[in-house]
Amino acid sequence: MMSGTMILNVRVSGVLADFIASNVGDDKAYKNVSEYVWDLIRRDMERTEVQSFGRLKAELTSAFAAPQSDYEVMDAETIIARNTSGAARAVRDR
Repeated sequence: MMSGTMILNVRVSGVLADFIASNVGDDKAYKNVSEYVWDLIRRDMERTEVQSFGRLKAELTSAFAAPQSDYEVMDAETIIARNTSGAARAVRDR
């Protein structure tokens, strides 16, 4: 993960520039373009987290809805070995 400060230079024109200008200014939603971009990024992060949680919730709901006869009893060593080999496979397949 990257930490620290990132400087972004973005050129916008036409409709995009007009839209930004309509939202930025002393009497508008955002005081400056940086504040506007920060808010957009934060909203996108929240959206991503909500989507991830939704996928996890759906997976868990499906798993808990399965009949108990579908469950497989495993000890911790088996689960660790399965997850380790799966992680290694995922890295190899990239």
